[in-house]
Amino acid sequence: MPEPDGLSAPFWEGLRAGQLLVQRCEACGTFQWGPEWICHACHAFSPGWQQVEPTGVIYSWTRVWHATHRAVQGHVPYLVVVVELPGAGNVRMVGNLLGDPRQRVDIGTRVRGRFEQHPDADPPYALLQWVVDA
Repeated sequence: MPEPDGLSAPFWEGLRAGQLLVQRCEACGTFQWGPEWICHACHAFSPGWQQVEPTGVIYSWTRVWHATHRAVQGHVPYLVVVVELPGAGNVRMVGNLLGDPRQRVDIGTRVRGRFEQHPDADPPYALLQWVVDA
């Protein structure tokens, strides 16, 4: 379950609204991920948030066979992907690839984000999952 803090709260609020928000420096325009108080490129203290298309390509991946946390006990195998977002300066995000956990996965495959809402949780939250873009 996400634990939004003052730094990452806009990201989690965006997911709940069905939007992918990524930090972008207001001084130099550089996108960055994960959230930081300072720009990785110019060191300005002005990273804002910008909505981007939840589309990208698989940069790397792994198939997880052993549960390392009780929350995923009984849910193995599953696929974890690193997705590169061309619409956000090619920043990369880690996430789950939905579908058959034994499916063939190729580097460079186009994927689209799917917002998984959990409105009945306390507090409510959303996750960004990935699916192959047909």
